[in-house]
Amino acid sequence: MNVLASYQRISQWPAGRWLFSKLVCLKAPYFASIAPRIEVLEPGRGVATLSHRRRVTNHIGTVHAIALCNLAEFVGGLTCDVSIPASMRWIPKGMTVAYLKKAVGTMRATATPAFPPRESAEGHELPFEVLVEDLQGEAVFKATIAMWVSPKAMR
Repeated sequence: MNVLASYQRISQWPAGRWLFSKLVCLKAPYFASIAPRIEVLEPGRGVATLSHRRRVTNHIGTVHAIALCNLAEFVGGLTCDVSIPASMRWIPKGMTVAYLKKAVGTMRATATPAFPPRESAEGHELPFEVLVEDLQGEAVFKATIAMWVSPKAMR
C-alpha cells in the first residue's frame, strides 16, 4: 500500500482524514486506543491531533504520558513512511522523550526528519523529531524517534 497516495486520495473526501486515520488504526490496532487524527501528511512533515477525553486521561486529569508517546509514534511513523525513498523500509528503533508541561486539551503533534531521508545500500538510523503542542501553541512534550531505515528485501 502506498501510504502517501492513499492519504492524498482519501483526504479529499468528506471526513477523509478521519477515515484515513481509522484505516491506519485497523492496520496497527494499538493506535486505536488513543484515536489519533492525521491532519497533514507530506514528505518531510506530518501533523496529527489527539483529543483530550477520558480514555487518554491520567489520575491528575491531564493527557497521559504514554498517550503522548503513542501520538508521537503514530505521526512519526507515518511521516517516515511517506518521506523515505520507495526502495527503503523503516522500523522504530528507540524513542527519547521529554515531558515539558501538563498536557491539557487537544494535542497537536508535528513530526519532521532530523535530516533529509536518503537511499542507501545499507541500513541507517534516521531520527524523527516530534513536537507536541497544546492549542495555545505551547510545547508540552517532545520526542526523538530513532527510525531504522534499510533497503526493502528483494523478492
